[in-house]
Amino acid sequence: MGLKLVASLLALVALGGAAPPSAVSYLEQQQTPDGGFAERGATPDAASTAWGALALVAGGGSTDARGRALTFLRAHEGEIRSDGDAALQLLARVALGDRPDALLARVGAYRPGSLVNATAWTVLALREAGKPLSPGLVSELRTRQQRSGGWSWTRGGAPDSNDTTAWVIQATIASGHKPAPAALRFLAGLRRPDGSYRYSRLYATTPVWVTSQVVPALARKPFPLPIT
Repeated sequence: MGLKLVASLLALVALGGAAPPSAVSYLEQQQTPDGGFAERGATPDAASTAWGALALVAGGGSTDARGRALTFLRAHEGEIRSDGDAALQLLARVALGDRPDALLARVGAYRPGSLVNATAWTVLALREAGKPLSPGLVSELRTRQQRSGGWSWTRGGAPDSNDTTAWVIQATIASGHKPAPAALRFLAGLRRPDGSYRYSRLYATTPVWVTSQVVPALARKPFPLPIT
């Protein structure tokens, strides 16, 4: 499918631009008959399909494509293993107009663990579903902020730009709070001369993917992005 294309499309919408019809058309053409998405040669899975669905919603994909993505996600709900994946699935399905009660109950029962990005995704998913947030979720995110201003996806790790810090900024905004200035300064410190963003202070891997995930946070627009 080209997950970098999905991320880039979402980043463009976050900046207030219209998703290129060719990009949306490309995604729809890559959708498998059962409604799923996957990189070329791979088997469709729930995580890739959730990302594809969020891109279709943000880019104004066809009703048919969104409906088939929802059908796939419903059929593969039993394959969800991690808390982070559960929150991502809930976010995508609510964005598609669904109300998955069992999944909502699971995400609603989430208690912060070692993975910070799972907590951030849970906040985003519950807010999209219109559910109240436990004060402990937002406070947990605050307590995990490092002295640099960024967040690491797990305890004791080095802070990163897109895997965690960008999601925490979006979760903070979705919960009705302003992101800490130190968090935005942390991202600014990872900006490269060509405009892309580093993954961390040590690594500058996959700049397209990293930058595409950072942009919505910089634009102060939490997922799921509205239809253009």
